[in-house]
Amino acid sequence: MFVLLKKEVRGFLSSLIGYVVIAVFLLVNGLFLWLFASDFNILDFGFASLEGLFMLAPFVFLFLIPAITMRMFAEEYRLGTIEFLFTKPLSDMRIITAKYLAGVILVLFSLLPTLIYFFSVYQLGLPVGNIDTGGTWGSYIGLLFLGAGFVAIGLFASSVSGNMIVSFLLAVFLSLFFYIGFDFIHSLELFGQIDLFIKAMGINTHYISMSRGVIDSRDVIYFISLIAFFLLLTRLSLESRKW
Repeated sequence: MFVLLKKEVRGFLSSLIGYVVIAVFLLVNGLFLWLFASDFNILDFGFASLEGLFMLAPFVFLFLIPAITMRMFAEEYRLGTIEFLFTKPLSDMRIITAKYLAGVILVLFSLLPTLIYFFSVYQLGLPVGNIDTGGTWGSYIGLLFLGAGFVAIGLFASSVSGNMIVSFLLAVFLSLFFYIGFDFIHSLELFGQIDLFIKAMGINTHYISMSRGVIDSRDVIYFISLIAFFLLLTRLSLESRKW
């Protein structure tokens, strides 16, 4: 599995896609957080906070992560190498896990440079260091979990179709639905007592909870369950294509 994981990571970093994804993520966030007059601009907040980053980054990930994952299985189908992949002495789940972890590693590579924003705001605060450190680190952990969830969703979308455009669009739709779709359904107040349960099914509820700086086990369990659910769906999708 580790050989396949290294191959996947090397594939991202030896082609333009890995660097383009990281560069676009940093560019979009940098422009909106520091230059453009917007609700995300750090300098317009009036106090030392990275709240703008953690509001904007999920929407950037909504499009960039599907761009990463759309090729993971769809390209194997297109090139006809999927059969060769399954002849390797690896179970389907190990193959899926290797590809999944490669995507998560690329998400992590995208987030690491944004630590410059944290240290910049830390120094800009009056007095120096006047920033909610606990909330910031909680938000980073939440953003990593959110990205990991989007990777699992995107991997499933890639396993469904051999067309990368279809995989991309399906991943964007599913990620968007799980991010804010349940909040929208909850806001309609159609289901009475189960409205809160519906809201708790969405990613945003648990992401916001983590951003408070307190890592609740319920939020961690939610993200792990979401990831496991879509990885299982990916396995079922791949198995259905063998018949």
